[in-house]
Order: sequence, then C-alpha cells, then structure tokens
Amino acid sequence: MSWLSSVRNALSGIVPGAKQQAPDNLWHKCKGCGTMVFTKELEENGFVCPTCDHHERIGPQERFRQLLDEGSAEVLTPPRAAEDPLKFRDSKRYPDRLKAARAATGEQDAFVNARGTIDGRRVVLGVQDFAFMGGSMGQAVGEAFIQGVETAIADRAPFIVFTASGGARMQEGILSLMQMPRSTAAIQMLHDAGLPYIVVLTDPTSGGVMAAYAMLGDVHIAEPKATLAFTGRRVIENTIREKLPEDFQTSEYYLEHGLIDMVVHRHALKERLGTVVAYLCGERAH
Repeated sequence: MSWLSSVRNALSGIVPGAKQQAPDNLWHKCKGCGTMVFTKELEENGFVCPTCDHHERIGPQERFRQLLDEGSAEVLTPPRAAEDPLKFRDSKRYPDRLKAARAATGEQDAFVNARGTIDGRRVVLGVQDFAFMGGSMGQAVGEAFIQGVETAIADRAPFIVFTASGGARMQEGILSLMQMPRSTAAIQMLHDAGLPYIVVLTDPTSGGVMAAYAMLGDVHIAEPKATLAFTGRRVIENTIREKLPEDFQTSEYYLEHGLIDMVVHRHALKERLGTVVAYLCGERAH
C-alpha cells in the first residue's frame, strides 16, 4: 500500500464540516534531509528515510523485530541495580529522570538483552537505547551487559551488541566509569569461552562506551553515516588547532582508516550478521 493510499484510508472517516484533529504522529520529519515522511511508510522501510536513506534511531524492541527470526525472540528480564547510589540531583532528582525515561521508552534502563536466532543460529542480542537518557552507561547498563555475556556463554552463542550512547551517566559518577573495566573483563570471559563478540555501531556512539565495549569487538560493523566518537569534534579542533575533515567521526571515515570492518545498510544487516555468525561459529548451527 502506498503512503498516499494510507493517508486516504486514515482520512476516510472524516465528516465534512465537522471539526477534526489529525493524529500528531501521522508524519515524521527526516533528520537527514528534512523531508516529511508518512510515519507508516517509514516504519515499513525499517525506519530508513525513503528519500535520502538516512537511518533513524530505533530502540531495542524494533531491533529484535528486524533481526531475530520470527517467534524466536525471548527478551531477558533486566537485572537489578542500585537506582540512585549517590543521591544525585541537578535541575531534577535522578529518580525523577529515571521515571520519565521509563515512561517514555517502556524500558527499565538503556540496555536490553534478548536471546533468539538469526537464520536458525542461536545468538544473544544486546541493544542500547539512545532514547533512554541518551543511552548513558550507568550501573544498570553494566549489569545488563554482563547479563548478556553470561547468557551467551550459557547458550554457547555469540554476543551481538548494538551501541548507541552519549557516554557515561554523570548522575552515577565514578560508579558509571567503573562499568568500563567491568565490561572489558566480561568480554574476556567470552573469549575464554571461545565465543565471538560482535559490535554494531549505530548513531551516535561516543564517550565512555566508545572507549570501552564499543571498540573491543572481534568484528565491528556500523550503520551508514553514524556519528562515532570518543570526544566532540570542537574539543579536538580546539586542542590540535586544526580543521578536521567534514566526514571525520563517521562510519565511512572509520572504515576508510581501518578502524571498523564494514558499513552495512540496515536492510542488509540481518543477512550480513547471519553470514558473520555462520562463519565464526558454523559448528553450532541448528
């Protein structure tokens, strides 16, 4: 069904002369080209703009739907973590920020795991949600990452992580930064078990996450034109007092300079992950 037919169907119940209020989510403005895209058409295209191919940010549930074989997904219950260990308050109380983020996303925190299959092969998928406080890394994210590793080891399956983060969660201070060595140790557990750790970098991935588990994969894949950075462009330019290339800190720049292995369009991502998993652990195929 074309977007025009969908609009006609949506408006078919309007009574002439009656005051109507159109749904506020009928259209979406593309962040890449500014085009107004019919929301249903965007969803059917995997949240990729049909005009400019811009990849919109998506959350864990949509990732699981797009990538895991139908009927195979089992979303894992998030592990418990201390919610306000530092009793932190800025313009709002930290518990209030958590409550608002949970209401907006429907998730407990910024990292969600699911076990399932891709082309019939067992995998564990961990997805970071930028919509939840910028995908910031706190204790709950660290615990969920370790949960994903432990589940992958128990299932004898690769652990595939989708990163999307602004970095460490400032409301948890040093406890947030401690998740960097914890996640590094967890990745070593995967290696000791002989299991692959695959990272898919999505827009944006930065800060402490970029310095930790985002760049420790056995295979690094990125979505097109994703912003990937440890620190901001302006900070670097002010430090080195030089103008950086226009495509600096993008997926394509990282690929050209050998920091990642491939850039894969979202429409081809499931097939490519299936190929990588089959190559790395074909003996565990089902």
